[in-house]
Amino acid sequence: QVQLLESGGGLVQAGGSLRLSCAVSGRGVSSYVMAWFRQAPGKERDFVSGISFAGITYYVDSVKGRFTISRDNAKNTVYLQMNSLKPEDTAVYYCAAGYNFDRLKIGQLVNVWGHGTLVTVSS
Repeated sequence: QVQLLESGGGLVQAGGSLRLSCAVSGRGVSSYVMAWFRQAPGKERDFVSGISFAGITYYVDSVKGRFTISRDNAKNTVYLQMNSLKPEDTAVYYCAAGYNFDRLKIGQLVNVWGHGTLVTVSS
């Protein structure tokens, strides 16, 4: 059974950085397209960033230039490096795995979800 385990969340001041990790167990991370979503209090879960089979990355406009997604096949892990954090980045961040990049970006055809890690950015 494939599982995703996120880590790296925490409390950080505005302007600070965090690196989230998503460890994949049960199958190689290269078998999936991977993505990060986030859900702020009282809001829906939204796509943040994704990485395709070929390593092509995609970001929503609000995080472009600040967040970087990467994949380490040897460690079976996907990362989200978050710099210049803002209070509006506060949310629970979820890792997701699927096979169709275009559908995954809109939250469809998600094969596996992680349980989430909380990121809190103080002003």
